[in-house]
Amino acid sequence: MPHFRHMEENMSVLVGKQAPDFQAVAVKNGTFDETFKLSDLKGKYIVLFFYPLDFTFVCPTELHAFSDRLSEFAERGVEVVAVSVDSHFSHLAWLNTPRTQGGIEGVGYPIVSDIHKGICKDYDVLAEEHGIALRGLFLIDRAFVVRHQVVNDLPLGRNVDEAIRMVDALKFFEEHGEVCPANWSPGAKGMKPSEEGLKEYFG
Repeated sequence: MPHFRHMEENMSVLVGKQAPDFQAVAVKNGTFDETFKLSDLKGKYIVLFFYPLDFTFVCPTELHAFSDRLSEFAERGVEVVAVSVDSHFSHLAWLNTPRTQGGIEGVGYPIVSDIHKGICKDYDVLAEEHGIALRGLFLIDRAFVVRHQVVNDLPLGRNVDEAIRMVDALKFFEEHGEVCPANWSPGAKGMKPSEEGLKEYFG
């Protein structure tokens, strides 16, 4: 499996910046949305993730994993959107293929076609020499600002629990004004972002 060390050296940090907007063809529930626009989701949280290719091996496990937890994202006001460099026709064919045959039948969130690779470039997840996306994930807040990003190499599938935990952490900070220390999870105490808060946390 190839490694893309040059990407690590040059990776753009989008955290704290407005999410790059895009309009493209997306497939959802077996139909084409010719004018899907990411900024139309502004006002909600967005988990935007990129995957290398349709009809591969790690990718369907990830797409199903996100789809299986879609109700939990919805409860938190989160829209999930996937992107790859495949055509919308390929997406549709994959969606029409049963899970038992390596397909993603039943996945219920939009899957965007980035066949011209401009979206991957804007989010700096394109492995140029291979023309496919690395496994990038971006958490975008309701003001359309990127608050979290992580990029995995091709062999490394993502953890949906961690994606949900990051949403919970962001919502906790927004609601309580306290920051989330290491290994924070819902129900754990936060910390005031000050020297006093740190002492109180460790005390």
